[in-house]
Amino acid sequence: MARGVYRTAQGKFINMDNLRLQNEQERAIGNMKVNARGDKIDNQGNVVKRRNEVIKDHYSQTDLARQAMRKPK
Repeated sequence: MARGVYRTAQGKFINMDNLRLQNEQERAIGNMKVNARGDKIDNQGNVVKRRNEVIKDHYSQTDLARQAMRKPK
């Protein structure tokens, strides 16, 4: 069996990788305002900030905080 292919209780095969790719632009369930891929979206579903930009911003903020803690007085 290929990677990402599962058999249901009824004996049908489902390829979860293809299913994820087909639906990556759909709004994710919850209150975070992101699509299934992780991009931030507005109320109309338009991408405001890509997932890579969100991750990059997060790590730059944590790096600044670490540097501020290391500064000798």
